[in-house]
Amino acid sequence: MWQKINDKLYKKFEFKNFVDAFSFITKVALIAEKMNHHPNWSNVYNIVEISLNTHDAGDIVTEKDYELAKAIDKLMAE
Repeated sequence: MWQKINDKLYKKFEFKNFVDAFSFITKVALIAEKMNHHPNWSNVYNIVEISLNTHDAGDIVTEKDYELAKAIDKLMAE
Protein backbone atom coordinates (compact mmCIF):
# COMPACT_ATOMS: atom_id res chain seq x y z
CA MET A 1 0.00 0.00 0.00
CA TRP A 2 1.27 3.46 -0.88
CA GLN A 3 1.71 5.78 2.09
CA LYS A 4 1.61 9.55 1.95
CA ILE A 5 4.61 10.74 3.97
CA ASN A 6 6.08 14.27 3.94
CA ASP A 7 4.36 15.31 0.69
CA LYS A 8 5.42 12.10 -1.08
CA LEU A 9 3.77 8.82 -1.97
CA TYR A 10 6.04 6.04 -0.72
CA LYS A 11 6.12 2.29 -1.20
CA LYS A 12 8.71 -0.41 -0.55
CA PHE A 13 8.91 -3.42 -2.87
CA GLU A 14 10.74 -6.66 -2.08
CA PHE A 15 11.78 -9.15 -4.75
CA LYS A 16 13.31 -12.62 -4.81
CA ASN A 17 16.69 -11.30 -5.95
CA PHE A 18 18.58 -8.39 -7.52
CA VAL A 19 17.74 -9.38 -11.09
CA ASP A 20 14.00 -9.30 -10.37
CA ALA A 21 14.34 -5.95 -8.61
CA PHE A 22 16.33 -4.47 -11.47
CA SER A 23 13.86 -5.81 -14.03
CA PHE A 24 11.06 -4.09 -12.12
CA ILE A 25 13.01 -0.81 -12.08
CA THR A 26 13.50 -1.04 -15.83
CA LYS A 27 9.77 -1.54 -16.41
CA VAL A 28 8.93 1.39 -14.12
CA ALA A 29 11.46 3.57 -15.94
CA LEU A 30 9.78 2.91 -19.30
CA ILE A 31 6.34 3.77 -17.93
CA ALA A 32 7.65 6.88 -16.17
CA GLU A 33 9.34 8.09 -19.34
CA LYS A 34 6.11 7.70 -21.33
CA MET A 35 4.27 9.66 -18.64
CA ASN A 36 7.09 12.20 -18.42
CA HIS A 37 6.89 11.78 -14.66
CA HIS A 38 9.97 10.36 -12.98
CA PRO A 39 10.16 8.77 -9.52
CA ASN A 40 12.74 9.08 -6.81
CA TRP A 41 13.95 5.60 -5.93
CA SER A 42 16.62 3.48 -4.36
CA ASN A 43 17.62 -0.12 -4.88
CA VAL A 44 19.65 -2.28 -2.53
CA TYR A 45 19.89 -5.89 -3.68
CA ASN A 46 16.25 -7.10 -3.71
CA ILE A 47 14.61 -4.02 -2.18
CA VAL A 48 13.27 -1.12 -4.25
CA GLU A 49 11.91 1.96 -2.50
CA ILE A 50 9.96 4.51 -4.53
CA SER A 51 8.82 8.02 -3.59
CA LEU A 52 6.57 10.04 -5.85
CA ASN A 53 5.83 13.74 -5.88
CA THR A 54 5.49 16.35 -8.58
CA HIS A 55 8.52 18.61 -8.77
CA ASP A 56 6.82 21.10 -11.11
CA ALA A 57 4.02 21.59 -8.57
CA GLY A 58 6.35 22.43 -5.68
CA ASP A 59 7.22 18.87 -4.62
CA ILE A 60 3.74 17.89 -3.53
CA VAL A 61 1.61 14.86 -4.35
CA THR A 62 -0.61 15.43 -7.38
CA GLU A 63 -2.82 13.35 -9.65
CA LYS A 64 0.29 12.52 -11.73
CA ASP A 65 1.73 10.71 -8.72
CA TYR A 66 -1.42 8.70 -8.14
CA GLU A 67 -1.51 7.74 -11.84
CA LEU A 68 2.10 6.56 -11.77
CA ALA A 69 1.52 4.67 -8.50
CA LYS A 70 -1.45 2.91 -10.10
CA ALA A 71 0.65 1.97 -13.15
CA ILE A 72 3.41 0.62 -10.88
CA ASP A 73 0.91 -1.45 -8.92
CA LYS A 74 -0.43 -2.84 -12.19
CA LEU A 75 3.12 -4.06 -13.00
CA MET A 76 3.18 -5.96 -9.73
CA ALA A 77 -0.12 -7.66 -10.56
CA GLU A 78 1.19 -9.06 -13.86
